[in-house]
Amino acid sequence: MLTDWIYGLVGGLMIGSAGAMYLLINGRIMGASGILGGLIDRSGWSNGAERVAFVAALIVVPGVIALLSGGSDAHLSGNLWVVAIAGLLVGVGTRLAGGCTSGHGVCGISRLTWRGIMATVIYILAGAVLLSLLRHAWGLI
Repeated sequence: MLTDWIYGLVGGLMIGSAGAMYLLINGRIMGASGILGGLIDRSGWSNGAERVAFVAALIVVPGVIALLSGGSDAHLSGNLWVVAIAGLLVGVGTRLAGGCTSGHGVCGISRLTWRGIMATVIYILAGAVLLSLLRHAWGLI
């Protein structure tokens, strides 16, 4: 659709604004994996309510927007094994990189940190190579 780029622009502005507000208000980077990880390993229970609210918003807000806008076309693979393995690989990659796309890609690059820039370059390249292999070489997706 001709206006699809607007959704990306608005979403990017929302994520960037949320990252800036989180840093200004809390003095910490808005990394979703670190926020969720602190709940799972109990290291972040001192501000657990804030973390639970953040994770809940990550789930609820896109759902509400999808309901109000009539849904979206995600092009998710029908191969559930690929989806499950992809989720596990994202989790492992997040732990290895010490953060995720919101921490490194949004907050790290905007602060011009070498670590954020390199992590983002590496996970974008790894994703492109793996997608090429899975789709074109092996025909799995």
